[in-house]
Amino acid sequence: MRAIMQAHGSEAHGALLLMLAMPCLLPVPGVGTVLGLGVVALAVAMWRGQCPLVLPARVADLELPPYWAQRVLVGLASAYALAGRHAKPRMSHLAVPGRRSGISLTVGLMAVIVVMPIPLGNLLPAIALALIGLGMVFRDGIVLVCGLLLSGVALLVTTGLLLAVWVWGSAWILSLL
Repeated sequence: MRAIMQAHGSEAHGALLLMLAMPCLLPVPGVGTVLGLGVVALAVAMWRGQCPLVLPARVADLELPPYWAQRVLVGLASAYALAGRHAKPRMSHLAVPGRRSGISLTVGLMAVIVVMPIPLGNLLPAIALALIGLGMVFRDGIVLVCGLLLSGVALLVTTGLLLAVWVWGSAWILSLL
């Protein structure tokens, strides 16, 4: 992680966000919880404006099995290749370090959703986080805004799902009484 952060320089926040979000797309139990905590730490670092990032030891020491690690690296390479063809610095004022407070709040909220134990519940937030990360790395405000919009959709879907469970669960409990 340190080498990737050094290679990306000022775009290290975006690269690390992308690297933490990609494994959350895989159906590996527990990865979303552990990496979600790393995304929370990243959101706090972004909020504070910390450039040398410090991850919790549990996240920094996480090792994926070789099969899943290869899938993550291939996914990262594919994301960079696709974004490299289409992303370019536009509306880059949205991705400058001084304006990341709103982005850091969104990243933190998506991290909370990723940590929640909802089956396939981390898919939309992980895609949103990956788009935000790509937008930050390539200084592409349009990709960043797409990630923020998808974050809104993920929040609505998760809220709707939690409300439905609450209504159905409370009706079921009341029927037992």
